[in-house]
Amino acid sequence: MSQSAYKTALARVATLAVAVTATMAVASPAMAERLRVSHQWSTNDVRHKIVEIVAEEVKNADVGLELQIFPNASLFKPNDQWTPLTRGQLEMAVLPLAYAAGRHPEFNLTLMPALVKNHEHAARLNNSEFMEEIEKIMNDGGVVTLVRGWLAGGFAAKNKCIVKPEDVQGMQTRAAGRAFEEMLAAAGASISSMPSSEIYSGMQTGVLDAVNTSSSSFVSYRLYEQVKCYTPPGDYALWFMYQPLVMSKRSWDSLNDEQREALRAGAAKAEAYYAEEAAREDNEAIDVYRNAGVEIAMMDAQAYEAWRELAAASSYKAFVASTPNGQKLLDLALSVD
Repeated sequence: MSQSAYKTALARVATLAVAVTATMAVASPAMAERLRVSHQWSTNDVRHKIVEIVAEEVKNADVGLELQIFPNASLFKPNDQWTPLTRGQLEMAVLPLAYAAGRHPEFNLTLMPALVKNHEHAARLNNSEFMEEIEKIMNDGGVVTLVRGWLAGGFAAKNKCIVKPEDVQGMQTRAAGRAFEEMLAAAGASISSMPSSEIYSGMQTGVLDAVNTSSSSFVSYRLYEQVKCYTPPGDYALWFMYQPLVMSKRSWDSLNDEQREALRAGAAKAEAYYAEEAAREDNEAIDVYRNAGVEIAMMDAQAYEAWRELAAASSYKAFVASTPNGQKLLDLALSVD
């Protein structure tokens, strides 16, 4: 073979090798960009399932992207997720936004008593100027929202029903969140702070008389074994907590248009499921407690307004005093009917 023919053959081999390598890179799922998703709940929880919906949509879109989910706080502790998100050290998380209130006190409004009265109201808040302001703070901090979602909660007590503010007077109560503690203390309750995983033993040993937590926690921790009366969320509820699926802005900005569109499509499906499932969990909790022989007490409009007046004099007042621009944000939230 002449030197010229030899060089031509080498060139053809090199071209073929490049083509094969490129084809393998496209075809191999191992080469897909991997986004890690952190959350603190089990794989049976609705917050895990919304991530699965997004992951499936992205996988089917075949855009070179893959979501790897880390449940049960196996990647980051719940309160340690915000900073890695802002720095691009964590790509995605399902995060109760109030957990980041230490960095952004405005986020305390996403766990504020009597601010959201039911799931329909929560949906309107999602599409309001209030949420636009909250998301601007998030974006400026380096985090973007993919799936919006609120979960509701209620009250339960060992010896009586809790409907009106005066019902908690003298009770040793566990509340979910600082703002709820401020409101319940103003109503005459004594506060015992503890994680939701310790509520059952607290009620069993007499440390607690009453509890305020989410519908899912009321069921998963079997609190129906310890209480006489349950006040679930219905047409009127005090406890709502905003718990979105969020993404590092650095990670989002690094994606191409097709990858972003796949994430948006998955997020739209997940958000619709989230809203439907959140309401279903409330109804399931009522059935579980009724079947366990626990009395069910529903809050009416008059009781809700009494709680809101108390919150305005306690929790809202404290929020405005400690938060720059707090009054404007509170007014925007309260303006959503």
